[in-house]
Parts: sequence; structure tokens; C-alpha cells
Amino acid sequence: MLTPSTETEAADLIRDYASRATPLQIRGGGSRAGFGNPVAAEAVLSSAALSGIVEYNPAEMVITARAGTPVAEIEAALAENGQAMAFEPMDHRGAMGTSGTPTIGGLFAVNSSGPRRFTAGAARDHLLGVRFVNGAGEAVKAGGKVMKNVTGLDLVKLLAGSHGTLGFLTEVTFKVLPVPKTAATIVISGLDDEQAMKALAAALSLSVEVSGAAHLPESVRGRVVGGKLPEGAATVMRLEGLEASVTVRAEKLMAAVAGFGPVSRLDAGETKALWAEIRDVMPYSDGTARPLWRLSMAPSQAWKLVAGLRLRAGIDAYYDWQGGLVWMRMEADPEAEVLRHGIRTLGGGHATLLRAAPQIRSEIPAFEPQAPAVALLSARVRAKLDPHGIFNPGLMT
Repeated sequence: MLTPSTETEAADLIRDYASRATPLQIRGGGSRAGFGNPVAAEAVLSSAALSGIVEYNPAEMVITARAGTPVAEIEAALAENGQAMAFEPMDHRGAMGTSGTPTIGGLFAVNSSGPRRFTAGAARDHLLGVRFVNGAGEAVKAGGKVMKNVTGLDLVKLLAGSHGTLGFLTEVTFKVLPVPKTAATIVISGLDDEQAMKALAAALSLSVEVSGAAHLPESVRGRVVGGKLPEGAATVMRLEGLEASVTVRAEKLMAAVAGFGPVSRLDAGETKALWAEIRDVMPYSDGTARPLWRLSMAPSQAWKLVAGLRLRAGIDAYYDWQGGLVWMRMEADPEAEVLRHGIRTLGGGHATLLRAAPQIRSEIPAFEPQAPAVALLSARVRAKLDPHGIFNPGLMT
């Protein structure tokens, strides 16, 4: 394990390995260890020792931190000033069965985005600037501290979600937002998947600013917030803001969706717990290696895929992002070919294998295979930033 404590030290290490064309496995705090395709590397290069908040001005709502800074440290500093990361990054440890420490660099490297994604944007949409070391051992700075500074902005977006295949992140600068004063969740009970998608679409069409929209079938409903949700499948919608505003909007939303089924309301504490468990995929954080998929599709089509798969395989699934994000656990085989064929048939999307036994990982691509033109472009970008191909080779292809 290589753990440089400065960017200069990291650059020296990378130049040494690049000169020998020797692969490196890039890692943050290890909380997502095992994710992606297997990587054959001589050593692990970790950013864990590159830690600490460099600059934080609450008035500007911008923070700069070294890549190895624990997410918990960032969240604590923000909480002292009533601020937070609006994109609600997922903690992968439960779903992945790992015990590492989530880091801020790792968060952006995988573009981790939670239930507020469809309103607040993804992690990359909040990233303003980065520092990283490319595959030639050169330190690179891209972006700035405000969104209107577009210098290198495209490079910033490229690094977010690249899973350490384009560069070794050493520092990130990103915007934060005030924490909502209160929150509430409206629950419609007893809907099947198709009805739930219609209800969520109706809710999102209203001017009530829904910031979370998920559907938990009956098989999942009992595994969140200690089984305290009402009986039957739960279609849940979150409202956030000032208390008076949330009260008025909740009344409007409850009246609008009353025709779909029984309606109830969760208070702020229950709301916080529920959406944290939805975000972190707690229903499937079961300590097993049963295949766990993350599917991204059009909300109008995702439920159809799930319905079709239920006729052919043992699966369990629930929906986030108004139905556009599906978390699916397979009871036995991963069914990758059937799953990805179904996605193509229903208009396209992405299926990412988040968790599986090592043998399955060696046989099935973790990421959705890219179209030839996209694959060619991706290869050219990697060749520019990592000319010797030493960063996480094979992880995403």
C-alpha cells in the first residue's frame, strides 16, 4: 500500500511506476473495495494520507479539501454552519460489506449521488475544481472556486465518475448548501409498481417541490425505519424547507394524491432516517454477496423491466429518483444477459453490478458496455491523461 502524504510525493511515485509501465490500483479509504471489474496491479496507491480541509468559507458556501479527507470530517464541519452536501452522497459500506473510511475524493471519483439527485443534481454538478496527478506524474489543476470560472470545467466533469482511471485526485473544491429547516414525507400505501409510478409522476407535476420520490414494494417496506411504515407497499415523497412552507405543501400534496390510496405523513426525524436508509441501500445491506444491481432507466420503463424479470428470476427491487433508479438484488444468479437485453428493449439505460461474489465479477462486466463510438472516445481520453495505462487498468472496461 502506497500512501503519499503530499501531492509532490504522489507525483514522484506515479512517475516511477509510469516509467516502468507498472499498473497501480487507485483507492481512497477502501469503503468501495471490490467495486468494478477486477484490477491486476502491483501496488495500491491510496489518497488516505492526503487529508484535511484546506479552506472553507461558510458565507461563500464553498469548501476545499484534500482528497483523502474523511467524509465524516467534512460533514461535521458543514453541520457546524448549518450546511451540507445537497447531493446526499451514498455510504457504500453496508451494501458492499466493507469497513473502510469514505473519503471526499472517493465520493467524487464515483460521482456518488443520493435521493435528491433528480432535483439538486449529481455530485459532479457541485464540483467546482480539482487537483490531480495524471498518468505521466504531472500535477494538474482544473476549475476554480465559482461556477462562472469555466477554465478546465470539462476536465473537472471528466474526473467525477471516472473511478480513478484518469487521474489520482489530490484535492477537490465544491459548493455546499444550507440544510433545510425541516422535512416531512408523504406516504401512499398499497400501490403496485405501475400505480406508484403514476402517483409519483402526479406528485412531481405539482408546484410543491418534492425533493425525494421513491417506491418501496411490500418486500422492502418492512426493512426500513424498523418496519414502522404503514402496511402495504410504500410510495414515499419528501418535502423540505421552512416549517410553515412544508406544512402548506404537505397538505396540498396529500390532497392531490389521496385518490391513489391511503395517505399518511412522517415527521422530520422519521423522514431523515427513511431517506438515509433509501440512499444507503439498507434493505440489501444484508452481509451477503448476492448480486446487487444499480439500474438507471426512464421512470416510465423501469417498472416494466422489473415486472418482466420477476417472471423469470428471483429478484427483489425498489425504486428511487421517481422510478428512474432501481436497486435490484438477485436471489441467486446475476442474470446479466437477460437484464441488459431487457434494458435495451425498453429504450436503453445502464445496469451496474455493484456487488457479487469474486467468481461472478471475473465473468460479468460490472459496467454497462459502451457503444463503439463512446468506447473509442473514452479510450482516447484515457490515452491523453494516462498514456502508460497504469491507473486501475480494466476496472471500467
